Amino acid sequence: MKQEFFNLEINTNGQKLYEFTDKAINWIKKSKFKDGILNFNIQHTSASLIVQENADPDVKTDLINYFNKLAPMGDSLYIHSAEGKDDMPAHIKSSLTNNQITLSIRNGELLLGTWQGLYLFEHRLKPQLRKIIFHFLGN
Repeated sequence: MKQEFFNLEINTNGQKLYEFTDKAINWIKKSKFKDGILNFNIQHTSASLIVQENADPDVKTDLINYFNKLAPMGDSLYIHSAEGKDDMPAHIKSSLTNNQITLSIRNGELLLGTWQGLYLFEHRLKPQLRKIIFHFLGN
């Protein structure tokens, strides 16, 4: 049984879904993991992690549009706006999605579906440096 960590940094540039599936798969192969679990944890409260379709880019656009309607910017309902009009909506969006995802690895393969990818879901408008911790536990 072994345990390993990897820190991934992603520079974002606005509200988008930033795929990092290849980075995870490359780390698994480089580290020669066979079987176990891999946990991804984002260290931010205004961005999140999701597993989502990676075939049709319209899915990403629709997700962003839906979440912007669900938590609109500049709403007078919000008290917290220390960092701008997208501040509180970003916190709401991240609370409705995931700050961590755990997936299995079997025979050196990350168990994702055919059309699934791993994404950092950026909820802020301005560029950010986001940190995701990969934590592997297994063989």
